[in-house]
Amino acid sequence: MNRVERIQALLHPALTPEECAVDDESRLHAGHAGAASGGGHYRLRLVSARFEGLSKVARHRLVYDALREMMPQDIHALAMTLLTPGEAANG
Repeated sequence: MNRVERIQALLHPALTPEECAVDDESRLHAGHAGAASGGGHYRLRLVSARFEGLSKVARHRLVYDALREMMPQDIHALAMTLLTPGEAANG
């Protein structure tokens, strides 16, 4: 299982997302200190009803908690767009 698949596998049971898109942007950061240490750079778009009523910080904490075993060895940087289903539908 590659890192993107592992990220998705860890997020699904924890957040039951309606949408979970993970892009590996590591190639864009070649030569960066994080890339040199082996950690990857990823962009995540996740839509989950679990985010209802939560602040941006609380949503990020849920994701970081779900991915704890991959931080920081496998994931050096993670850009996140975290939306409720209603927010995603409204564009």
